[in-house]
Amino acid sequence: MSKSILITGGAGFIGSHVVQLFVEKYPSYKIVNLDALTYAGNLENLKAVENASNYYFEKVDIQDALELEKVFEKHAITDVIHLAAESHVDRSISDPLAFVKTNVFGTVNLLNAAKKAWEGELDQHLFYHVSTDEVYGSLHDGGFFLETTPYDPQSPYSASKAASDHFVRAYANTYKMKTVVSNCSNNYGPNHFPEKLIPLCINNIKNMKPLPVYGKGENVRDWLFVKDHARAIDTVFHQGKAGETYNIGGFNEWKNIDIVRLLCKKMDEKLGREEGTSEKLITFVKDRAGHDLRYAIDSSKIKNELGWEPSLQFDEGIDITIDWYLVNEEWLDHVTSGAYQDYYQQHYH
Repeated sequence: MSKSILITGGAGFIGSHVVQLFVEKYPSYKIVNLDALTYAGNLENLKAVENASNYYFEKVDIQDALELEKVFEKHAITDVIHLAAESHVDRSISDPLAFVKTNVFGTVNLLNAAKKAWEGELDQHLFYHVSTDEVYGSLHDGGFFLETTPYDPQSPYSASKAASDHFVRAYANTYKMKTVVSNCSNNYGPNHFPEKLIPLCINNIKNMKPLPVYGKGENVRDWLFVKDHARAIDTVFHQGKAGETYNIGGFNEWKNIDIVRLLCKKMDEKLGREEGTSEKLITFVKDRAGHDLRYAIDSSKIKNELGWEPSLQFDEGIDITIDWYLVNEEWLDHVTSGAYQDYYQQHYH
């Protein structure tokens, strides 16, 4: 096979879409999905490709340096797309050290494993680190995040991701490792674990449960359909310039409260409920500590240099997302009940 690509966090929300895209689009590539299968890792996300001849799964935690080295040797890894991370801000506030262990120590372990495996030819293999726009902090006075925007992380999550970004660039500078970094805005779409805003609201509206909204819901986020992010990762991996950073966003800003109201309206229509029924579920709760006001990505660089741009308008993407959750009730039931965590034992042992 022409490449043997290690995709970390490949059973997660974004990672599973990247894995499926690469497995199906590049049959000559060996795709190795490495995931620790923590609460957000779900192998049910990959049923469509789990029997593909070029797909392999390794249940390994990136905190385990020795096991990482074994995977690099076993599969003769030629390139890495690193998505594995703890990513929920609320969890980082209650347990910052877990984010340091995975996002910082785990990334350094992965860098070390790659450096050892590729010794003497570091410039011939790519380490692609997928990061977040949250490393830039919060926008208060208009404008957009550029690739040159100074880092100003405001939560333990974004601080841990910022640290991992710095380590990747340090390895490029110190050891001449071939690296690229991308920073993306909020993703939405199928397979999203229902603790995040959009899937949480869809699930709660469906079950007539309260819709918790922080503060007054004035926080603004830039939303991108997950399959468009996977396409962008494909583009950066194949066309991106070594040592560069690429911001990936949807040019699609929404206040949280407006997103929730839109979901209420669309769900009432799709479920045949009287208009306004779901809005009554909105419940404003105490704001999150250190809650960034606004994120907004300028994606001009990746568009102008690599030709990528979002393929879907938000209204179309949100309809696809809602319909997916309504059709895939079994997936949602498994996730909310915890039954999805048995999939590995059932299918790999």
